[in-house]
Amino acid sequence: MPHASRRRLAAYLAGLAASPLLRATPALAQPAFPSRPVTIVVPFSPGGSTDVLTRLMAERMTEALGKPVQIENRPGGNTIIGAEAVARAQPDGHTILMAAGTTLTINPVIYRKLPYKMEDFAPITLASVFPFAVIARNDGPADIAAMIAAARARPGEITYGTNGPTTLTNVAMLMVLERLGLTMQDVTYRGDAAQLNDFIAGNLDLLVVAGSTALPVYNNQQGRILGWTSAERVPSTPDVPTFAEAAAPGLVAQSWFGLLAPARTPAAVVETLNAAAVRALQDPRIRERLTNDGQFVKGGTPEEFGTFLRDEAEKWRPILSRLDVPQN
Repeated sequence: MPHASRRRLAAYLAGLAASPLLRATPALAQPAFPSRPVTIVVPFSPGGSTDVLTRLMAERMTEALGKPVQIENRPGGNTIIGAEAVARAQPDGHTILMAAGTTLTINPVIYRKLPYKMEDFAPITLASVFPFAVIARNDGPADIAAMIAAARARPGEITYGTNGPTTLTNVAMLMVLERLGLTMQDVTYRGDAAQLNDFIAGNLDLLVVAGSTALPVYNNQQGRILGWTSAERVPSTPDVPTFAEAAAPGLVAQSWFGLLAPARTPAAVVETLNAAAVRALQDPRIRERLTNDGQFVKGGTPEEFGTFLRDEAEKWRPILSRLDVPQN
């Protein structure tokens, strides 16, 4: 190639390299995350234990991420409405879900046409696990042994309140009754407040609820906790046994809260969210609140949460089938 031609070619290539088109190429790379506020969808109404936990975590995650972390309550449909919204959201980490045990433990089994599946989500971190308490009125059974004796003396007559046949509170009680060979009458309520009012009024023998409802009843001496459905005693009630240690070895029925992103969210984004969430869970105020609500603080990696979810699915599916929990 003649020398002049080489000079012209070099000049052309230099001009091309400096052109706006090529200079714009790096903009095609992923922008820094987060680039705008992050929304955590809570599939429950404001004010409940899930909502309170999420808001506390959001404050600390805001500090870690450098962008606002806001809450959007989307209750209804046994957490289905909120979960579906996140499953269909843009997989960029700016819309995530605070899921509960119901979301991926109960719903995939009892709903024939569930609008999402486990594979629609990317695990971020397991926030907490929590058992359920069986509470008796102050004039009722004094302990688990007395409850068993009363139920055997009056089969099918003792009433217990739950939030519905397809909720984990009812499933937990069904597991207790099955293991103990007892029959009781389930009374369904729309939320803890309604059943709590009936319980305090003396219209309900037993209450089956999570710690956020159970512990105020216990601390205010409005009823006595007979036992927990956890593997170990709840730290805030060290004198209260578990059903596993008192009457049903191996019986554990717990729910959980955890953060999920839409599937196909980039791994680097998931790791950033995980680091912020785990850091939030180490905050003493959050740990104290969870402990006071009868929860066990967790955290951990996305991989650990994924393994937990798979293990829970394998555990609960045969239990739900055996207990004949109604399908929808």
